[in-house]
Amino acid sequence: MKKKRIHRGSRALYALASYISPGLNTRLLYLRKFGRLPELEAPKTLNEKLLKLKLERYGTDPLVRQCADKYRVRSYVEERGCAETLNKLYAVYDRADDIDWNSLPQSFAMKWNFGCGYNIICPDKAALNIPAAEKQLKKWGREPFWAYYSEMQYRHAEKKIIIEEYIGDKDGKLPEDYKFYCFNGQAYCVMLCTGRSEGWPRFYFFDRDFRLLRINRDSIAAPVDFSLPKPRFLDKAFETADKLCGEFPFVRVDLYITEKGVRFGELTFTPAAALDNKRLPETDILFGSMMKME
Repeated sequence: MKKKRIHRGSRALYALASYISPGLNTRLLYLRKFGRLPELEAPKTLNEKLLKLKLERYGTDPLVRQCADKYRVRSYVEERGCAETLNKLYAVYDRADDIDWNSLPQSFAMKWNFGCGYNIICPDKAALNIPAAEKQLKKWGREPFWAYYSEMQYRHAEKKIIIEEYIGDKDGKLPEDYKFYCFNGQAYCVMLCTGRSEGWPRFYFFDRDFRLLRINRDSIAAPVDFSLPKPRFLDKAFETADKLCGEFPFVRVDLYITEKGVRFGELTFTPAAALDNKRLPETDILFGSMMKME
């Protein structure tokens, strides 16, 4: 789920607050979202526990910083025995001006490595406005993404543009993405978004047997007999998530399931910047109780 952008003017003020005090910025953002200050001394919800981790640990934890980096995480995926899930890497650049567009294949996906949403999906290079793409990449590259929400795991990332294999169809539609919620070394459940391409996205949570978990609004609103066909390779995807979540207290392992198998997306340590006010309060407490902080 993409995090909702705050207004550009407000975003600049929050970024400034991050440079002055990430803790202050975090509390201001939480107050704006929830109407109260977070409990960080003895956190109970998933949001609060992740806020505490991102302020106290994520900025200095070398493994978290590596795995939050969309380029450096590739070596971690290999080390965990999941190299076959990585998309083919075509090129890595430091700057948009360095990109050799002529050397790229007809379709590809490119992204900055240090944040969220800095992606250009290209199903057909002939239709790509390259000057506009370069301009957008340069704009993103100047942004202090970490500071907008005090996501400390991104703060010291060495900025890279990575270009990988395109795994969608010719019309630009990507395969369904599966977001695995992992606690203390094991994937507990998976969130699937349906209807995105039709313009009416619905988010559903399922357990490891692909039975509906009624722990969010869309799942609760679903009919009593609601079910979806169990995806091919789902068991393999859960196994992959188990391997990749390692010993992290919490991480969301984002994967794609394609006709050829499981493909790695990214590791997300602070979904919605740990400011998810759409998660049901009781689910926030449930997830928080599953996450051990030791």
